[in-house]
Amino acid sequence: MHIRRNLLILLLWGALAVVFGVLHTQGVALYTMPGSTTLSQGLMLVFAILAGYQVGVLTIKANVAARRGASGEVTMLSGVLRLVAGIAVIAVLLALFGQLQTVGTALGAFSGLLLGWSLQAPVSGMAAWVMISLKRPFRVGDRIQLPSLGLVGDVVNFDPMYTVLNQVGGAVGSEEAVGRPILIPNAMLFSNVVINYTARQDAAFILDEVVIRITYDTNWEVAESILLSAAEEVTHDIIEQTQQKPYVRADMYDYGIYMRLRYMTSATNRPRITYQIIRRIFQDFQRNAQVDFAIPYIYSFRKGVQASARFDEAERPKATVNVPLSELLIDEVGRKYLEANAQEVDELAERIKSEGLIQPVVVKRLDDGTYEVVAGHMRVEACKRLGWRSVPAVMHESDTDSDRAASGG
Repeated sequence: MHIRRNLLILLLWGALAVVFGVLHTQGVALYTMPGSTTLSQGLMLVFAILAGYQVGVLTIKANVAARRGASGEVTMLSGVLRLVAGIAVIAVLLALFGQLQTVGTALGAFSGLLLGWSLQAPVSGMAAWVMISLKRPFRVGDRIQLPSLGLVGDVVNFDPMYTVLNQVGGAVGSEEAVGRPILIPNAMLFSNVVINYTARQDAAFILDEVVIRITYDTNWEVAESILLSAAEEVTHDIIEQTQQKPYVRADMYDYGIYMRLRYMTSATNRPRITYQIIRRIFQDFQRNAQVDFAIPYIYSFRKGVQASARFDEAERPKATVNVPLSELLIDEVGRKYLEANAQEVDELAERIKSEGLIQPVVVKRLDDGTYEVVAGHMRVEACKRLGWRSVPAVMHESDTDSDRAASGG
């Protein structure tokens, strides 16, 4: 669409340049300007310059498209070309009125004063704009960092005076664009380090890291497999482009092991990818009894829970007996709880199938010889689904509300 519009404008300016050129060659002056130049000649030059500008724009677009460059390069290079064309048109108009030499002499006389006076910063900004437009250390659409200013942002515009950034972070504690524009005077770019996160916009990837703390008794191979699987699942498209697979590095600390999952990520989409990887790791750790997160002051979360459970049941009888599942009764509250947590019962059955029943259930013997489940309703139901005939149980004589409240596991 834009190329078609440029072609139409080119045809218009070119046709007008030809028309006034023919009039000039035929001696049709239209009007003799004060600079002894005919109006037809002046208009021919103006439209020729405008047509040349359109040719330059089309050439830039073709060149950028041929080498698969960023669209922001077209905007920047076209801006320089537009400035040159504007100066040329002004020069032609001054020549028509016979003022070109006068203005040129005046500008030459005062150019040194202007550069040394209040226009020093704007002139420096213009010089930086031209230099950066030609060298393109960054482009419109790139994510850059200015360490000395403490700024990170996406370049949304680059004009002769300012570089406009869409700030990344600042309002949120993350590397995400927040929609807050920041104007950086181009003159400052001469004296500040600029780090370009997306030097290649078609492959703007950086190395990132997710750190997981595991306990000393965690199965190392299982934990590493979970980490690598999560990263490969989330970043499979990036792996195809970079040919760099995730890997794990580790070091020890007082309460466990730091496992450092490293992977290639998108420079501009890093927070979302990190979230998805951490979410998958957390879910897989919750499902697998061979891995556990380490936390300070307690050996592990799971060990802490088990210790609390042992403390709560310190006064309970420890002898266990095998009770037939057919003699175990579940009350109405327990049945409703099992119906609401059917999926968790299936998952528990899978764990019991692979690891066995680690903790016996707690039951109360009734007068008719049957047993009421006090704690462990889900374990009883899971064993039934596995086809067990009996389960190990701890006898308990009390039937308090606190015992019933513990019946979820």
